[in-house]
Amino acid sequence: MSFSEELLTRLIDEGSSAGASYVEVRYQNDYGILVSMRNGKVLGVGSFKEEGVGIRVLVNGSLGFAATNDLSREGLSKALENAISRARSVAQLRKNPIQFTEEKVGRASYEVVPKIKLEDVSIEGLMSLGKEVFRVLTESVSQVKLPVCVFSAETHVQEKLIITSDGAYVRSRVPRMYVSANLVLFHPQKGTLQRMKEFGSSGGGELLDMWRPVDVLVDEAKKLEVVLVNGVEPPKEPVDVVVGSEIVGLLVHESAGHPMEADRILGREAAQAGESYVKQEMIGRFRVGNELATVIEDPTIPGSNGFYLYDDEGVPARPRYLYKEGMINEALHNRHTANIFGVKSNAAARAMNYASEPIIRMSNTYLKPGTMSFDELIEDISAGVFIKSYMEWNIDDIRWNQRYVGLEAYVIRGGELAEPVRNPALEITTQGFYSNIVATDKELKFYPGTCGKGEPSQGIPVWFGGPNVRISKIRLGVTV
Repeated sequence: MSFSEELLTRLIDEGSSAGASYVEVRYQNDYGILVSMRNGKVLGVGSFKEEGVGIRVLVNGSLGFAATNDLSREGLSKALENAISRARSVAQLRKNPIQFTEEKVGRASYEVVPKIKLEDVSIEGLMSLGKEVFRVLTESVSQVKLPVCVFSAETHVQEKLIITSDGAYVRSRVPRMYVSANLVLFHPQKGTLQRMKEFGSSGGGELLDMWRPVDVLVDEAKKLEVVLVNGVEPPKEPVDVVVGSEIVGLLVHESAGHPMEADRILGREAAQAGESYVKQEMIGRFRVGNELATVIEDPTIPGSNGFYLYDDEGVPARPRYLYKEGMINEALHNRHTANIFGVKSNAAARAMNYASEPIIRMSNTYLKPGTMSFDELIEDISAGVFIKSYMEWNIDDIRWNQRYVGLEAYVIRGGELAEPVRNPALEITTQGFYSNIVATDKELKFYPGTCGKGEPSQGIPVWFGGPNVRISKIRLGVTV
């Protein structure tokens, strides 16, 4: 990070002298390369770089934000003037002045140190990987065709320096890597299946060796070929259902993470990303599940896609228990919403890039695992279904009613996996899922994603995950 912090420190003094009670200056530099391919042929390659400074000020109880990629002293001062002007222009319209909580903010420098620098990962190498993926996948299936294989890969280095008027100083550097493949399998009599497989973590080029994407994708394609050709309908009667960690991860992201964002609880996201079934008075009082329903949000997991140690307001990160043994426990907060709720911030403020304002975001969200093995989880199920992965899903605006269509799925008979099941549909409410958990195994797995939120929209890297989860007596639907 070559940008001079003296220019940022000067802005803190200028903003305070101009009447701001709080000044936050964030230098952010995001850069990397990307490759997009279809059926082994290149659709596009390129590099990106977004470097600039975002400034927030609190003036007369109103927040103002401005950003610039003009990193000269004059350009930065102009952006500060814009932020102050915007705050003042709406201050008199606010019925409730904005206040931040008092926090013990960080003074720290940290980075994720890769074994292989992302700068040493080449576009040519990623293109070769994409060609290999298509070639090997095509050769791995025999009863179906692979008409579409879309491959994407990206390296992304994110550098930040955050300085605030109340003493925060946080310098960070986090490299991340992302690979995805979107496959379509086709059989002339049986139809199609579609699979989106993603890999994403913080780290360097060594992640490709750790992920082994070609081997994983070949294994997926072979199993999905069997599901497509030989899959049967799910049972029509209610049965025990084992929900795979991939679906559990998505489910907790959507039905615990999003509804526990404090700004969504307060209604700020209603016109963009939806509302929340949670009301402020329900926190600590409303039971959404049984004692096995603990959902944790933890940005500090090493190697995670949503990794950070301090948020963009300089507050130290920690695990957040959204649901604790079935009880709605803790919302995700920045310093503004924490003040409204009468609590401390739990460091959930993040921005996509320098030009975006920090808003409340998830990081790595997961259901707490249990202690048993997968075999123990299913050994006493006489008749049931294991839904390992999903093909499609949807959830309503308040995060209550949801539906997941299974992709790789199997009948459970006599405590063992049997024939594949085609298109089982799990339709359930948030409380219905968390209240019907019978058991969880110990195999905690995480899956990457890019979580969208805000207006203008911001996409940020996250992980979601969990163990395999057994729920009791569920009547599955089927998608045709």
